[in-house]
Formats: sequence, C-alpha cells, structure tokens
Amino acid sequence: MLRIHFTDHDLARVRIAAAPDPLWETVLAMQKLALDGIPAFARWRRRVREGLRERDTLVAVRFLQTIAPPARYFPDFLTPAESADGLEAGLEALRGTPVDRLGREVGLMAQHRRLPRWTHGLAAGTALDQVAEALKIAHDTLVAPQWTTVRTQVDTDRAVRSRLACESGALGLLDSLRPAFRWEAPILTARYPIDRDLHLRGRGIRLVPSYFCWDTPVALADDDLPPVLVFPVSHEHEPAPLPKHLATLLGRTRAAVLYAVAGCPASGELADRLGVSAAAVSRHTTVLRDAGLITSRRHGAVVLHHLTPLGAAMLG
Repeated sequence: MLRIHFTDHDLARVRIAAAPDPLWETVLAMQKLALDGIPAFARWRRRVREGLRERDTLVAVRFLQTIAPPARYFPDFLTPAESADGLEAGLEALRGTPVDRLGREVGLMAQHRRLPRWTHGLAAGTALDQVAEALKIAHDTLVAPQWTTVRTQVDTDRAVRSRLACESGALGLLDSLRPAFRWEAPILTARYPIDRDLHLRGRGIRLVPSYFCWDTPVALADDDLPPVLVFPVSHEHEPAPLPKHLATLLGRTRAAVLYAVAGCPASGELADRLGVSAAAVSRHTTVLRDAGLITSRRHGAVVLHHLTPLGAAMLG
C-alpha cells in the first residue's frame, strides 16, 4: 500500500497538472506495450505495431524497457519536473541530471534486477544523450499519434477535478480520487506494488492525471524530490474517431474543434492540441458559438470553451 501523509500546509498546496506530461506518458506507454491483457490499450497496441517494425524504433523501445520495465522500479531522472513544460524541456533537464544522482538511481536499479554492462556508462552520465534520443523516438512512435485522445481524456479529468476543487476545496478533490484512492484525513491511501509511506512535510503535491497510467498510481521513488502522484484517468468514455457525417457537415477542422471542446479546454490548448493557429481557433470557435454549439467564458487572459446541450447532442 502507498500512504501519503498530509499536513494542513500540504492541503493548501495540492495542484493538478495543467496538461499531460509527455515523459510520464512515454515511459508508461512503453511499459504498457510490454503488457498484454489490458483491453483499454488493445486498439492502441495494434496501431503502433507497424511503427515498431522500424529497426531504430524497436531498438529504442527495447533499450528503454531495460531501464524501466513494467511493474518495477525505474529511475526518477526519466521523468523530470521540467517535462510539464513540454517534451523538449523535459529532455533537456534529463540531459543535465547530476552524476551523483545518476549513480544513486542506477544503484537502486541494480538492487532490483541484474543490469547490462552499458548501464555503467549511464551511471557516469555518458549515456544520457542516448536515453534522451530513445525517449524522443518512443514518444513520436507510441504517444504522439495518440496525443489528441490523451489530451482530451486528461483535460476532461482535469476539468472535473478542478470543478470539485472549486466547490469543495482540497478535501473534496482528494475524496474524488475514489475508488483508486481512499481519503481518510490526513492520509491518502492506494494499492501499490510495495508498502510505502510518503510524508509530504509541507511541500504539497502535484497530481498528474495520465492516459497511459493503469490500475495503480505511480509516485517518484525519491522522497526528497518534489512530490508527484501520477494517477490513471478513466477510459470508460474514450472518444471514438471523429464521425464522418460531422466532418461533412461542419468541415473537418471545425468538427475537430467542436470535438475537442468536450474536454473544456482554453483557446491556447485547442490550438496546441489540433496543431492549428490561434487565429484559426478563434474563427472556428466564433462560428460554433454563433451556431449555439459552444459557449466561451473569459477568465483574465484565458478563454475557456464548453459544449452547450445542442453541441453535446450533435456529438452524440
């Protein structure tokens, strides 16, 4: 079991990640690739198999699976906090991991399993560029093609949690994590591969909803790092591919904008998710708003979009 101990100061410092974390999603996706029998990922596994036929991709994934096999310890340096600012920021932070930290974390890996000889170079810091390149290849093959779905599911979960936090505060937010977690103040408990107590000590915690996390949450192994808790989002209402009739009626890009608004995103998030300009998002949301399919609300510099009942009915 994992037991996370909160103080009053910690409750005031609970925060939710603003977007999916690309390195967490890459590491967890790579692990799910090695696991059969998870129906939620069956269609995704079939889609990525073709990409794995390329030699460079297969070598990169196998290389990473040596460092981070499923359901076992993997080093924290693979998922630096800077990844919250995007893949390149995360990879840059990874390349700058101090050698003393690498030595500690590779040593922990060696306690859990026998390591190949090349990991000596990893402990010395000489293999970090190779790790970063492998993560980039794995991300582009495993995660990037699924990113619209990943972003939609994570945004939807975040919208629900944020609303609960507004209505009921941090206590309501933590209680909403059932059934994967049990909140009995001041301790948040979840099933975990090992028996562990994590004391936050006033630092708070960053909650990271994740598409490729499954069944049990994941926390950083080093208690001295800023606390992070990665937890699975629901796959129960995962969106189907964009309906052809909707694309015919609205045009493909505008239909994709309407589809993406189901996650209650901001305009910048829509542009990011769909790969279009901010000006294009503004044009399409204006048309959808005038048609009564979405509503928009400005909060400071941020414009948030929501489906109307008519828009939800059109999406089915």
